Amino acid sequence: MRLSEYVSFDAVGLAQLVADGEVTPAELESAAREAAQAVNPRINAIVETWPAEDEPGPGSTPLAGVPFLIKDIAVSMAGKRMELGSRLAAGHIAHADSSLMRRFRRAGLVTFGRTATPEMAYSTTTEPVLYGATRNPWHLERSAGGSSGGAGAAVAAGVVPIAHATDAAGSIRIPAAYNGLFGLKPTRGRVSVGPFSDEIFNGLAVHGSISRTVRDSAVLLDQIRGPEPGDPYFAQEPTRPYAEEAVRHPGTLRIGVLTQAWGGHRTSPAVADALSRTVRLLESLGHQVAEAEVGLGADWGEFVLANAVQSTANLAASIDELAAASGRPVDSSTLEPPVLAGYHFGQRVGGAQFVTALGIRNRVSRSLAGYFGSYDILLTPTLPELPVPLGTHAEGAEALDGLGWLRRLFDLAPFSSVFNVTGTPAMSVPVTADPSTGLPVGMQFAAGYGLEGRLFRLAGQLEQASPWSGRTPAVWAGDRVPGDQELPPESQEPTPAGEGTGTRA
Repeated sequence: MRLSEYVSFDAVGLAQLVADGEVTPAELESAAREAAQAVNPRINAIVETWPAEDEPGPGSTPLAGVPFLIKDIAVSMAGKRMELGSRLAAGHIAHADSSLMRRFRRAGLVTFGRTATPEMAYSTTTEPVLYGATRNPWHLERSAGGSSGGAGAAVAAGVVPIAHATDAAGSIRIPAAYNGLFGLKPTRGRVSVGPFSDEIFNGLAVHGSISRTVRDSAVLLDQIRGPEPGDPYFAQEPTRPYAEEAVRHPGTLRIGVLTQAWGGHRTSPAVADALSRTVRLLESLGHQVAEAEVGLGADWGEFVLANAVQSTANLAASIDELAAASGRPVDSSTLEPPVLAGYHFGQRVGGAQFVTALGIRNRVSRSLAGYFGSYDILLTPTLPELPVPLGTHAEGAEALDGLGWLRRLFDLAPFSSVFNVTGTPAMSVPVTADPSTGLPVGMQFAAGYGLEGRLFRLAGQLEQASPWSGRTPAVWAGDRVPGDQELPPESQEPTPAGEGTGTRA
């Protein structure tokens, strides 16, 4: 299979080719590896590949035979390294599959590598010391987002149509927005994080995916959803498969719009313009759209502190466990400054302070839940700015303490973390792009607890009304021609919106 053919299909389309006997999983895997070899030297999205272990039977599942990548954190694959993007965990080998990995296997996915993540997934950009910065395929001097930046860049560049991702404060939605992709953060408890954890970051983090099409994310969530014995959270099962929801009409929705984020953070003119165009599109589709004032239920500073307390206490415990297992010291030789600062902050968190932080989580959750009685959907920009230049997060980071680092991350991405705190589903949709630069702009849509189906219905409608499949980035596996020489990063320019060369099912 030629790369130009491979990248023209989404995951469901590739699986159908396998089911019809037109290609084999081995042929798809070979194409994915060729795509990785073509683009990864430029974007640094994949930190390791390995031979696929099993070849699924044709047509056994809707995703059988599809090449797949897992993130270098939170999902363990027996016998494979999981290093969390950190020198502290370098060389760590997983001894057993996690529950999610077993579900990926049952889905028939051909997992052949792992994608880059910032150290401990503790950033909204992917620039770890261990493996270096992941570059945005649309513009190589800009961030691919984080913490699932490797997944976002690999999917955007055409290596795989869908990849595993996690989200504790926006880590699915931020890379999706920066890379022009679809990314949905499921409801807390929708996908098990067991059996080695009961919850990650006290329920802030969830598993999901980043994909080029809505139906791919819907089909994969159908394959991996549902609890495992012992899970502390349970999200009620949907009334119908998400794959069906993605092609159903959403009806007329009441959509509340937040232009500016909590805490007084201002949205840039380019993103505000994209939001205005999205509102007009929604109105043209018959939805009732109105500007909304949504109270957070807590002061912004109080909210950030509560997240810092919760996150760093968990971080400190994880680092102590890794240090004990590796025999390495916890210092600047093994950890980057922001993570080390978070570790020291977390060590000082007391029990009463932690309980207070959970109380703030409850207040925020109760406050947001009330607004979902007035609106079916809340709409915000996914991020207030276009993709930021690489190095933006690192400026002066060595002088920040654990709270200061979280404050910086939340200032850069003020819209996303609220829905991790509430545990409600939210998605980033690449409805539009910036006309002057061609860079993608993601819009975030959030719904009430357990209502992923509502989001998939709206996403499917938006995908039909404003297709993004024609937009391809500067670094795109489908442009690979045998004998081409690699182009230097400075020669790569993004493809303006509407001028892409690829088509995808």
